[in-house]
Amino acid sequence: MEEILLSWSGGKDSTLALYEIRRTQNYKVAALITTVTRSYDRISMHGVRRILLEMQATSLELPLEIVWISDKATNEEYEDQMARLLAKYNKAGIKKVAFGDIFLEDLRQYREDKLSSQGMRAIFPIWKRDTKELAHSLAPLGFKAITTCIDTKALDGNFVGRTIDESFLSDLPPSVDSCGENGEFHSFVYEGPILKDRIAFSIGEKVLREDRFFFCDLVPG
Repeated sequence: MEEILLSWSGGKDSTLALYEIRRTQNYKVAALITTVTRSYDRISMHGVRRILLEMQATSLELPLEIVWISDKATNEEYEDQMARLLAKYNKAGIKKVAFGDIFLEDLRQYREDKLSSQGMRAIFPIWKRDTKELAHSLAPLGFKAITTCIDTKALDGNFVGRTIDESFLSDLPPSVDSCGENGEFHSFVYEGPILKDRIAFSIGEKVLREDRFFFCDLVPG
């Protein structure tokens, strides 16, 4: 079975991508790749502590590769750090990277172009799936996820720190994608059929940053 890498955010979309990869058994994930902001020691954009990310990877029984970037990193910095990591795996014979993207064509093209320049290829296990169906499949499949960051330009601050369940999904305004594919919200998956153990945490402080993004801290334990 061909080995691949998986771009991993810790959230529901990358989790559903991994679930699909394991369900179809077309590939074997060799490692998860996650971008972490060094000064915060948290998953970039999602705001989840690195220790929870590491607990998640352990529960998934997969190696974790962290791409470190600085606070307010430029795209060039991100691309350089990512290219260094991918070059290592490319040299080892791994030629594909999977992503949990669903319908953003420009993002897909960006990923394909960057990987192509390194002699690698992007794959998208849940591409063009109906986002409403995907979001509503989480609970029936046994996954539990919580919102860790919301964009207040799209959602009220009360949506952060909520479990993504039928109540949450029914409360979303019609203008907001059910999977938050346009960046409306980000999440952390802490339980599910592909996780060996539940990730234990408690709800911590909720903070507004940049007058726009509302984060909910998840405290381990």
